[in-house]
Amino acid sequence: MRLPEEPDRPFSINIIPAVDVIFAILAFFILSSLELTHSQGLPVNLPEAVTASSQQNTPVTVTINKNGTIFLNRIPTTLENLENVIRPLLAPDETTVLINADEQTNHGRVVEVIDRLRQLDRVKIAIAVQQKP
Repeated sequence: MRLPEEPDRPFSINIIPAVDVIFAILAFFILSSLELTHSQGLPVNLPEAVTASSQQNTPVTVTINKNGTIFLNRIPTTLENLENVIRPLLAPDETTVLINADEQTNHGRVVEVIDRLRQLDRVKIAIAVQQKP
């Protein structure tokens, strides 16, 4: 018995599954890259302010936790050593130093840190706050 011959269909590559896979990979990389971006500061309870505005990411972040401990880019340091440690991180032009101070931090401790930073040349100081709703 002879089967009827099937008509020859032209050879084609179905790219729809390939496009689906590419979009799935693209979505994975987008979502994973969002999780990889993080602030250099340690988690602290920032005070709120109505006039808060967003700032560019800064390479230098000084964090003061509620106990008054000072961190420079997540590395613990002392007030006396802050100038020496921060000096190599400064750019030739103006550098913005972001201060993340917990709202429970002693006001005097924050002023001491700001005073030390103001003694450095080419330093602009920004204080991190949360936007008040």
